[in-house]
Amino acid sequence: MSNDVFAATVHRAWAADLDPRTFYELLRLRVDVFVVEQHCAYPELDGRDLEDRARHYWLGGEGRPEPILGTLRLLKEPTGEHRIGRLCTAASARGHGLGRRLMEAVLGEIGDRPCVLDAQSHLADFYRRLGFEAVGEPFDWDGVAHQSMRRGAR
Repeated sequence: MSNDVFAATVHRAWAADLDPRTFYELLRLRVDVFVVEQHCAYPELDGRDLEDRARHYWLGGEGRPEPILGTLRLLKEPTGEHRIGRLCTAASARGHGLGRRLMEAVLGEIGDRPCVLDAQSHLADFYRRLGFEAVGEPFDWDGVAHQSMRRGAR
């Protein structure tokens, strides 16, 4: 495994502050994982990436933004809750805790405020270890089992 994984730095930017190349690479990684790898033809580009209150997080190798090893998106819902979504890591970088690093960075920023997410069901335990609880029944999202989860105010 490349040292890029171990030297990866968490980067964050509001949607309006992202340079086009980085934004493209974030979206490309998400499409590679959620659409191509998981064989799930759905509208990954859902119109929310450019919202004023959308914040993007990613891990870049050797302290630089690129190569992008993992990403997630933080949204602010009209209800005031934060929504975490689109967490993924590059296939070549999995198994090194990068998803956890991204989640810890976001949760550190959110602090005590409540947040929600829709987890792929096989990852629900990962989110439970981060303080999330299942809400409602599992559901199918374009052929992939999901579970809504919530982390309440602390």
